[in-house]
Order: sequence, then C-alpha cells, then structure tokens
Amino acid sequence: MTRSTVTHATMKSPALTSPASAQISAIPVTVIGGYLGAGKTTLVNHLLRHADGRRIAVAVNEFGALPIDQDLIVGAQGNVLTLAGGCICCAFGSDLVAGLMDLATQTDSLDHILIEASGVALPGAIAQSVSLVSGLVLDCIVVVADAETLRARTRDLYIADTITRQLADADIVVLNKADLANVADPGLASITPWLPSLAPAARIVPTVHARVSPDILFGITSAFDAAAARDAHNAQGLYSEMFAVPGAIDANALAAALAARDLGLIRAKGFVCDSTLGAALIQVVGRRSNVTPVASATALHIVCIAHGRPINRLAIGAAIAQASGH
Repeated sequence: MTRSTVTHATMKSPALTSPASAQISAIPVTVIGGYLGAGKTTLVNHLLRHADGRRIAVAVNEFGALPIDQDLIVGAQGNVLTLAGGCICCAFGSDLVAGLMDLATQTDSLDHILIEASGVALPGAIAQSVSLVSGLVLDCIVVVADAETLRARTRDLYIADTITRQLADADIVVLNKADLANVADPGLASITPWLPSLAPAARIVPTVHARVSPDILFGITSAFDAAAARDAHNAQGLYSEMFAVPGAIDANALAAALAARDLGLIRAKGFVCDSTLGAALIQVVGRRSNVTPVASATALHIVCIAHGRPINRLAIGAAIAQASGH
C-alpha cells in the first residue's frame, strides 16, 4: 500500500542509520465503516473500554450518530465530549477535513483517531480525506459486517452495491454477530470462504458483540516489548510472536511475503536493515504492506499477529531467509 507510516517507537544506534531519511511522527487513523446495524457503535465503545492507556479521539458526523456509552462520558463542551482515560469524541459536522485538521494539532495529547463512517459512506473515500491532512496517517480501514444478514444484504437491490464497495475497501473485516450466523442456514462456515471474494485485501475476524482485540484494530503498540510478543493465545484467538531479522535484507520483499494471503497474518510490524534504504520500518495490515525509511534502529525484529490460527513460524522464517538472500 502506498501510505505514510507512523513510528510508535524510537530506536537509535550509530551502527545502523539512514542520514537522508527522517523519523516520521504522525497520529494514526482508523476508519470504521459498515452498513447500518452491523455493530460499528458497539465496536467503538468496546475499543474505548479497552483502550489500555491509549488516548483516542473518535470523530463522528454528529453525536447522535454514535451513542457513546454514558459511563464513558466525563464532560461536554461545544462539539467535544471528554471521555474517560484521556479520550475524546468530536463532532465534525459536514467538514471532515477541517475536523481532522483540528485533531492533527494534538499530537501531544492523542495516540490514535477513530473515524466512524455513516452506514452508506464508502470508507475508502474517507481514507482519501485523511491523506489530505498533514500530521495524520491512515493506519487501517475496518469494515463491520453482520454475519447473520450479510449474504441477504449483498443480494438486496437497494443496498448491495454500497455493501460490496465498503467491503472492497477493507483491510480488516469484523464479521460481527457470528453467534447468530452459526445457528442460521447455511451458517458461518459458508460465509468465511465466500467473503474474501468481496473483500480481497482484507483479513476476516469473526466475533460476537464486536469484541475484537485492540491490538488488531489499533496496530501493534508493544511491538518492541519482547515479553508482550511471546507466542500467546487468548480467548479471542489472537496469536503473536517476535522474529529476529539480522543483517541486511530486501525489506520490500519481506513485507510482501508477510502480507501474502496464505500466511494469514493480520498485522506485522518491525524495524529492519534494508540493503538499499538502511534502517527501515515494515508495516503490514491485512494484505497491504509498506516500507518506510527511518532515521535509525537498533532492535531488528518483526512482531507478527495472527487471528484464529497459530503463526506459521517455518513460513515466516523462510520468508526472512529469502529476503536475506539465503
């Protein structure tokens, strides 16, 4: 993907530097789209409740469009709701870009921005608006889909085109209400093989009540914490592991390999030494990837996250070896 990249950690070493490049600092933005009733509001409130210290801004067209749970609201002034944990909710009215420009000035007080799109909006178009604002960087497009009704809605004369275009924009599809789909005919087992044809660039995350790990939607914030990157499996089916990447490699080749569908990673991030660029940051979300030169790095490793199945260590090791020319 051709996107700017935000660096969540600064690593300095005189042994590995790229003097011609600058360390990039920007607020990452996640666009949350999906049709009415899919569960976008439930997802946003879930993420606010599990922010884990992240200071999040939620941007909405108007407050009535996104009912923030009352116990999360600390105060209100003008078009801003003050939320628990240093988070805020801002209503931008009809001018999204102007609202985002205001938020972009708050780099010292915000860690992440969520944009909740209306049910008929195309998240890809909103993502393009993000690219117009200096100080912001698109992290991910998330589309929430209702597993119980998705097949029927993609055949609906009036809304099918909107839904299919929303899904086509997605990096991650949160397939909500999976419990309801499981009791339907033909059930969830028939949706998960069919859905990638509508969302070819996305990873699919089945869930109930929009309970998704924040590490999936916000990105890897503890990417350089070895303890947090141990191979782990929680109740949400999340696996993570760190891989050392010693020596000079072809960073673009490794990024593309990590984004391959067969590997099944939902996120990957880390610093490497590129044979041409020097220090570089690799980021992968869904099937999109990019490589960004950075000023410096010391810890050369990639943290990978998978959902629903263990990480294929042999395949990732082989991808690193191939990118190293071995």
